[in-house]
Amino acid sequence: MPDREWALVGALVLVVILGLSGLVVALRLIRGLTVRATSAAEGELMAARVDAHRILDAARVEAKAVRDQTGELARRAERLERQEHLHSQAAQRLAAREQRLVGVEESLAERRAQVTVRDAALGDAEGRLRRELERVAGLTAVAARAELMGTITRQARRDGAVLARQIEEEARASAETRARQVVVEAIQRVASEQTAESVVSVLHLPGDEMKGRIIGREGRNIRAFETVTGVNLIIDDTPEAVLLSCFDPVRREVGRVTLEKLVADGRIHPHRIEEVCAQARHEVDRRCVQAAEDALVAVGITDLHPELVTLLGRLRYRTSYGQNVLKHLVESAHIAGVMAAELGLAPALVKRCAFLHDIGKALTHEVEGSHAIVGAEVARRFGEAPEVVHAIEAHHDEVLPRTVEAVLTQASDACSGGRPGARRESLEAYVQRLARIEEIAGARAGVDKVFAMQAGREVRVMVRPEDVDDASAHLLARDVARQIEEELTYPGQIRVTVIRESRVTEIAR
Repeated sequence: MPDREWALVGALVLVVILGLSGLVVALRLIRGLTVRATSAAEGELMAARVDAHRILDAARVEAKAVRDQTGELARRAERLERQEHLHSQAAQRLAAREQRLVGVEESLAERRAQVTVRDAALGDAEGRLRRELERVAGLTAVAARAELMGTITRQARRDGAVLARQIEEEARASAETRARQVVVEAIQRVASEQTAESVVSVLHLPGDEMKGRIIGREGRNIRAFETVTGVNLIIDDTPEAVLLSCFDPVRREVGRVTLEKLVADGRIHPHRIEEVCAQARHEVDRRCVQAAEDALVAVGITDLHPELVTLLGRLRYRTSYGQNVLKHLVESAHIAGVMAAELGLAPALVKRCAFLHDIGKALTHEVEGSHAIVGAEVARRFGEAPEVVHAIEAHHDEVLPRTVEAVLTQASDACSGGRPGARRESLEAYVQRLARIEEIAGARAGVDKVFAMQAGREVRVMVRPEDVDDASAHLLARDVARQIEEELTYPGQIRVTVIRESRVTEIAR
């Protein structure tokens, strides 16, 4: 084959080969385009399907809402129909009730007219009857009413007095029994001694020649002694004894100890008196503190301010109506503790209140005012509890007691001071109290005789039976007891007994 032909064949083969390659490339391009078109169509189809589902769901929800709304409207229409039906029935009932009320009002008007006529007739009859009764009785209606009211009032007062007496007797029987048990139990557990009240101390001397040494040259020793100690020294004809007089018991004790040391030492001159007085004052202060600590141990109190301990110690030399004040505080604390235990209360707080209630007496020589108020201020200043302060200021009713502790403090103070043998009083005050008791009872209407008995602890009132009946006798006894409570001050209690007796005498012939 010639070369030209081979060239043609080669060219043809080349053309065929190139055509097949282009066809393959074209087919690949067509397939890629077809795949992309198919993917896009599928995406659009899926989006269309999602949109269709969303539109379908929204349509379903809207259709359901429309159905629910339609059902609610139907139910409302049914309720409205039922309400209209009920309203129509109520209107019918109201109409029927109005008709009945009209009938009732008409009948009431008729009855009112009848009652008016009847009242007029009864008024006329009552007037005639009243006039006839007034004519027969000889009294007007006003006078009869006044007499009836007086009779009813007197009867009511008598019945009230009898009822009050019964109630008081029942209450007193139960209350006194319980109170007596508590007080007796407290007093039986406590026993204390008694001291005599005095403002004078006696110092015995080894001989009468010591009096001259105490007086000193031209009286310089005795003047120095009275100036330094503040105690009056009385030297009289009493053999081998001198008297020391001072209203301050602590100062009097300092003077007594000073003079005792001077007599024992034998050296008596102004400078020595000053030295010994300072020593005696220190010794008395130590004794006071020791006495206060012993008292605190006796009552079981440990947390007391040192200043209060010092003030309590000064009460060792203070007496009240013959009763030592410090021992009175210990006794009151024990009584208060026993009563608190019997009543189911905490004994510690009550004992503290009773133990400190007279602490103001340690300052009454220095501070003006009642010892109750002064003692309360001192206790408040040194941090005592409000209950303790109130019990101190209220134990003599200068402040109205508001707590149980204050009431028990008053009771323990009265028990300690009012028990037999605890205190003494002057003869003059005793006689004056008896005279006032008899005067109070004798001033009452219907009283014949009055007798104060048992050292003034009982008053017997004899009344005239024609002037005082049984109910009035009870009222008389209560009034006398209340006036005695208001006007007099006395330990313990006073019994008022009203005696009314009727005597009938006949003579047999």
